[in-house]
Amino acid sequence: MERDNFIIAIDGFSSCGKSTVAKAVAKKLQFVFIDSGAMYRAVTLYFLRHHIDLTDTNEINAALDDIHIDFVPHTDKVCILLNGEDVSEEIRMMHVSEKVSEVSAIKEVRHALVKQQQDLGKRRNIVMDGRDIGTTVFPDAELKIFMTASPDVRAGRRFAELLAKGELVSMEEIRQNLAHRDHMDSTREESPLRQAEDAIVLDNSDLTQEEQLQIVLEEYEKRKGGH
Repeated sequence: MERDNFIIAIDGFSSCGKSTVAKAVAKKLQFVFIDSGAMYRAVTLYFLRHHIDLTDTNEINAALDDIHIDFVPHTDKVCILLNGEDVSEEIRMMHVSEKVSEVSAIKEVRHALVKQQQDLGKRRNIVMDGRDIGTTVFPDAELKIFMTASPDVRAGRRFAELLAKGELVSMEEIRQNLAHRDHMDSTREESPLRQAEDAIVLDNSDLTQEEQLQIVLEEYEKRKGGH
């Protein structure tokens, strides 16, 4: 596909810091940051609120027709709007985390959101993070990063994130949730989480945020000239 814009796809496991790095890269390069995981979380929140039967295809499709997701820049962050409501905080809560992989595995949900994501990336320079960006959404992305980190590091990051928001969850609950999500994301039939063959692997277990940013920017510089 011929494009004039540059796409950076960042994939990897949950709580690897994908969004943190993606936001930093987008800010540095003045690209548009799109958090695909937030889109799946927003759909999950809608399904939970409306008690959607995850086994009923007709009910799922009807719900998807009623879901409109927007990304709106606001001071130093990007707000996620679900049908006009700012749900940026609620979609990160544990009750959504416990269901998001299950909802993400639904074929109809993935098809609907992949189309939205591809539309968002048609005309702008973007950094998009998720599970299948470099393999399914933008297989022709100019730069693909696959992020990973040790289970203990990931659990610690998630624990700190939830604690900062006042949500009291045990470390064991978080470990179990991450293990469950890893299994669901990697084994689902529709667009499973896997490393693209041409992706750069970035294990950030022992890297600072600044070091991760520099690695991605260096890879961008290598590819920018030939774009």
